[in-house]
Amino acid sequence: MLVRGDRIVAAGPVSSVTSPTGARTIDLAGTTLMPGLIDAHSHVLLHPYNETPWDDQVLHEPLALRVARATNHLRNTLMAGFTTLRDLGTEGAADADVGLKQAIDRGIILGPRLIPSTRAIVATGSYGPKGFDPRWDVPQGAQEADGVEGVAHVVREQIGHGAEWIKLYADYRWGPNSETRPTFSEEELRSAVETARSSGRPVVVHSSTPEGMRRAINAGVETIEHGDGGTPEVFRLMAQKGIALCPTLAAGDAILQYRGWKKGVDPDPPSIRAKKASFKAALDAGVTIASGSDVGVFTHGDNARELEMLVEYGMTPIQALRAATSVDAKVLHLDERIGRVTPGLLADLVAVAGDPTRDISAIRQVRLVMKGGRIVRAPALP
Repeated sequence: MLVRGDRIVAAGPVSSVTSPTGARTIDLAGTTLMPGLIDAHSHVLLHPYNETPWDDQVLHEPLALRVARATNHLRNTLMAGFTTLRDLGTEGAADADVGLKQAIDRGIILGPRLIPSTRAIVATGSYGPKGFDPRWDVPQGAQEADGVEGVAHVVREQIGHGAEWIKLYADYRWGPNSETRPTFSEEELRSAVETARSSGRPVVVHSSTPEGMRRAINAGVETIEHGDGGTPEVFRLMAQKGIALCPTLAAGDAILQYRGWKKGVDPDPPSIRAKKASFKAALDAGVTIASGSDVGVFTHGDNARELEMLVEYGMTPIQALRAATSVDAKVLHLDERIGRVTPGLLADLVAVAGDPTRDISAIRQVRLVMKGGRIVRAPALP
């Protein structure tokens, strides 16, 4: 492969690639070279819940502390071979993901290509933190909005603050017994989609109930996150509409382990069995599977966990690798820039020891990382 500047110039057999005089050569014998990995669902301003509960991160940690910690998260993620992240909500940290993106782009800090969504949008009264005396107006982990006009206003506000994707919660745990129920109406979701689309921005929703997913699908969103309770009928509708599912398998798995589940020793809890069934239904329906881990719930830099679980839950290694490269690139509208080892695209490249098409865990054995033609990790470098 030949890289010049930030682009791939040529790729193929040695006989087909001419090395210019003075070109730097890196010998990667014994490795597999592939496109930089993409995580389409991250929270760079969160850290694992077994370190600090979500409520305490939102309410007690100073913004400066969270941003400082996030710079480490971003560096660790890039060094793990993930060269692009879609950040889906700052969780109480305002629009800090936009500032982090600017710091990366200007070379101030090291990190993946970052796609910010600023604050997620939630229906009033549905999100958290909760459980406080109702006299107090407790800061929320997302931005509240109500009604067709209210949702449109908040979408425009987030666009003005630098959001490149708009994220809404189509359902959440606000039922009479804290069960998950739909939040926004189909009309409110459609208002968000139409407003965002007029600015050239897509909409993504958090949803795990069949009704919340159905409303989001009908409203015209582009990706649905989680989808735990998706039914075969709902998944068939997603496939027909070309809406991608980002199943975030690793997050629920991590949370249950925090609560005491010994994976591989204890039987699968009911929620894990249900998740495996819904994921199989999505695969059977032909839904596009995007790879996004919900990292932040667990340790940044351990993003490979999601690809391993995609395989564990039924995908082949090559399907999982495509989900985290070419498929994610297309879902994120970046397929003309990243996601493939193709001349003309940005030189986002990762080399790993072994063959991840046979053993997906090989993606953890990172030997080289290049982002936009710049080597950030190599055998001769720290």
